Amino acid sequence: MLRTFAPRTLAMTIAAVASLASHAQPGESVSGYKTPPDAIRRVLDTPPTPAVSISPDDRWILLLERRNLPAIADLAAPMLRLGGSRLNPNTNGPHGPRPYTGFVLRPMPGEDEPVGLKDMRIETPPDAALSGPSWSADGRYFTFTNTINPAGETDVGGRPLPSGTELWVCDTETRVVKRLVGPTLNTAAGVGVRWMPDQRTVLVSLIPEGRGSMPQRPAVPSGPVMQDADGTVAPVRTYQDLLTDTHDEALFDWIMTGQLAVVSIETGSIRKIGEPAIHAGVSPSPSGGYLLLSTVKRPYSYAVPWSLFPMTWEVLDLASEKLVRTVVEMPLRENIPTQGVQTGPRGANWLDTQPATLLWTEALDGGDPRAKVDHRDRCMLLAAPFKGEPTEWLKLQHRASGMSWLEPGAMQDGPAVAHAMVGEFERERRWMRTWLVSLDVDGGKVVGEPRLVFDRSINDRYNDPGSPLSKRLSNGVSVVRVDDGFVYLDGDGATPEGNRPFLDRMSLADFSKERLWRNEGDCYEGAIDVMAKKGPTGGIRVITTHETQTTPPNTFVMDLTNGSRTALTTFTDPLPELRKIKREIITYARDDGAPLSATMYLPPDYVEGTKLPLFIWAYPNEVSDTSTAGQVSGSQHRFTQIGGSSHLFLLLAGYAVMDNASMPVIGDPETVNDTFVKQIVANAQAAIDKAVAMGVADASRVAVGGHSYGAFMTANLLAHCPPGMFKAGIARSGAYNRTLTPFGFQSERRSFWEAQDVYMNMSPFTHADKIKTPILMIHGQIDNNSGTFPIQSERLFQAIKGTGGTARLVMLPYESHGYMARESVMHVLAESIEWLDRYVKNASEASTQGASEGAN
Repeated sequence: MLRTFAPRTLAMTIAAVASLASHAQPGESVSGYKTPPDAIRRVLDTPPTPAVSISPDDRWILLLERRNLPAIADLAAPMLRLGGSRLNPNTNGPHGPRPYTGFVLRPMPGEDEPVGLKDMRIETPPDAALSGPSWSADGRYFTFTNTINPAGETDVGGRPLPSGTELWVCDTETRVVKRLVGPTLNTAAGVGVRWMPDQRTVLVSLIPEGRGSMPQRPAVPSGPVMQDADGTVAPVRTYQDLLTDTHDEALFDWIMTGQLAVVSIETGSIRKIGEPAIHAGVSPSPSGGYLLLSTVKRPYSYAVPWSLFPMTWEVLDLASEKLVRTVVEMPLRENIPTQGVQTGPRGANWLDTQPATLLWTEALDGGDPRAKVDHRDRCMLLAAPFKGEPTEWLKLQHRASGMSWLEPGAMQDGPAVAHAMVGEFERERRWMRTWLVSLDVDGGKVVGEPRLVFDRSINDRYNDPGSPLSKRLSNGVSVVRVDDGFVYLDGDGATPEGNRPFLDRMSLADFSKERLWRNEGDCYEGAIDVMAKKGPTGGIRVITTHETQTTPPNTFVMDLTNGSRTALTTFTDPLPELRKIKREIITYARDDGAPLSATMYLPPDYVEGTKLPLFIWAYPNEVSDTSTAGQVSGSQHRFTQIGGSSHLFLLLAGYAVMDNASMPVIGDPETVNDTFVKQIVANAQAAIDKAVAMGVADASRVAVGGHSYGAFMTANLLAHCPPGMFKAGIARSGAYNRTLTPFGFQSERRSFWEAQDVYMNMSPFTHADKIKTPILMIHGQIDNNSGTFPIQSERLFQAIKGTGGTARLVMLPYESHGYMARESVMHVLAESIEWLDRYVKNASEASTQGASEGAN
């Protein structure tokens, strides 16, 4: 529903509050918002370094200047919550601030050329709110959008100021920037801006001419809201922001309906395609001759998001704009099995390396992962001119999970044979397999037998082979890059000592691998891409990001022949005081021998041997076997950066922080949650024991916290751990009553009616009378994450308060699952520090028997 207000008045009021807050003393409340200590505010107010985008042809570096935390006024812009989407009616696109404020274009420097010598600032509109760039395949152009007046402000005479989303383009050769489309783009349905294969035109969706004003809610309802259950099993998840009545349906039609158009980059001419409709997706064929359209149809649903509404997939001839083929008419999908897929065709797309061949997948098990079948999925093919019946070309034993096509000519066996890496996921073991499959496109059949490339547990970081690097063809299609019969694999390189990124070259003939490079030493460096142009010595050149504990991430070109590096950016440390923070990856074991790990952070100027108050931050994960339970992730060689509402800010308040503490729940995927509580308590005890044994933590002053499922974990620990184990907890955006997510949550596969004891025992709400350790609960008032409705925190708070516990509930206006606004972030940090100082750092002075307190 639209939240209406006087935009200018609200924005001015909130801006005034923010101004007052900027002069408030640490911890002081101004109109309800608190501020953290000065050291934390300085970090929050330090401008972020630019993001980096490199053109597909490796000739240009684009520096993307980013805004710092947005103001609460930005989040307070009008919002329509429709069919699972959050949209701004003033911009006709997604709600929320855009991330970028400006662009700087930098030519790729030569080997000995100073960095930034030829930088050029791209002229963008005043007060720009920009999207990221979208490059043409040849690097000649990049497009971006600019959002104007999202709040719907008016001039002094009360007349509406222009608002909407514009399309702009930059010519990198001439440095000319121009607006292609005024504030009439319609990005609500996700069509966005897409390059056509000629790379000189883009496909967009526009607001239809003569659309009219936004429908207003009738003063008097036309009747009750009604829904039916017809006996069909329909285990729907707890989605949010759904349609609720006929007025919502009218709003949905009004904002989602778009007019497809092709816009010339060079001339600005606009050619409209077809009639206005709600397009869930649109994709040009690699040849550019056809469009694959996915169009939303009625009847709508009040139980599922619009992505599951009835849809029609059609192929349109772009030249004549005539319908060539209706691929499928999908009905409303409210009855998809838990962790299952829809029946009939799904995931239709073009075969990337052929002019116009459609591919899609179909379930052979009714979409039900519990069904016992020999094959779960089959892959289908239909080539232009799209006559006759589609061809089945591959069956998979398990659920299809991704398909990446190798660049044409990869195996030197002719243009009619295409090669793909096809993934399948085995749900029973949480296992991934990847096959190399050769497809005779004309014959519609596999050539030879599929060959197994990768075969591993999805939880096994240490044996992750990495991901194939891709490249863009001249028509803009992205394919797996192949050089002389080899593909490049880029991986994180997880090891017991931390991540060591690598670049491998794998033969397509026998899948043997050669390690081209591995990160070594007291630094952290990861490969981004392999450059098409070789180095002066004829060696492979790689674009990397490089950082150390004392130098921030910067982008380089590395020649693998001699290890030389050419800097592409030279960002400096904006916050040198954070370099005094100490970080160490630690390993330890649970009482049953399960291996665990964490990253231990110590505050600036920590004195060896000092026992500090300890804050443990964690998030549970389900694993099938003990060997992968505590595998190390992250690196102690990285540059410490803190932002947003990060719990690492507690380091600046004198706390030791045990980050990403392993919280595995080990067992059979079907029943793993039967021992959830027992296992997380054991994990927590092991973490405390390790920190105490290191001599950095005071066992009598320990707190625990987490976000989302980590908040659920936190409340459970406070309900079930021995008294005194924790002095306090912080739970952000959690769900605490599993009966409100009755058709599964996280990786739980059973419904409430199949495992009532598990749902009840895992719910902190059920054990609220046992939560006597002080708990701070924080939640966004408009959290849209499935399952974590704000009422979850409100009801747990009421239960704790009603049974004599100590709690505080903070509900953040205009915030969702994560927290964005500067005012909100400062308040969250101030509340957290106050809570922990009161109940943990100064535990001997604090009374833990206080009354529960609710937030204003």
